[in-house]
Amino acid sequence: MTKTTSDITKRTSIGAQRNPASEEAILTAAGALLSEGGLAAFSIEAVARRAKAGKPTIYRWWPSKAALLLDVYHRQKGETFYADTGNTRVDLIAFLESLLGFWKKNGGEVFRSVIAEAQSDPAALEALRDYAVTRCRASGIILERGVTRGEIRADLDIPLVMELFSSFCWQRLLTGRLDASRAQLAHLVDAVLTGFASKESHAQ
Repeated sequence: MTKTTSDITKRTSIGAQRNPASEEAILTAAGALLSEGGLAAFSIEAVARRAKAGKPTIYRWWPSKAALLLDVYHRQKGETFYADTGNTRVDLIAFLESLLGFWKKNGGEVFRSVIAEAQSDPAALEALRDYAVTRCRASGIILERGVTRGEIRADLDIPLVMELFSSFCWQRLLTGRLDASRAQLAHLVDAVLTGFASKESHAQ
């Protein structure tokens, strides 16, 4: 039986508030374009055509291509879990392994493109900055647990230290060196947790 227009539930924009059906269609289209043609095939115009959505709607919800890419990246990554083994050192190593592993598998190209867009697009820079701040605060749960257990000092600037770990991962991503060994990650974590100064330096 042929469906009439009245039988079909249309996706409609509802102002600044996102319509769930439209949002799903746009993100699905964006993900499909990336999967099929990579970043070269990705544009707001192409996403609008694939999703049968208006460009003004996309730009209302995602002010830049980078903002849309970040949401696609979130969908690829799925819900983020931070290991809770009862040991801060082990949890930090797992965090670094997980992030580098995801980027090596399928998420690195998208995130690299966001960083590249941010170098010339103020809206992309704002989206990336907001994302970076949010993720450093979220991953800070690892150190917060350590504070609760008495492993980490209570006056630590946790988001700042997590930014240090994330910066290592970003640098590895941008230079194509995502294959850091567990021993290297453990060395990094140990250096941060114990400090760099020698015992003799502490005694002075």
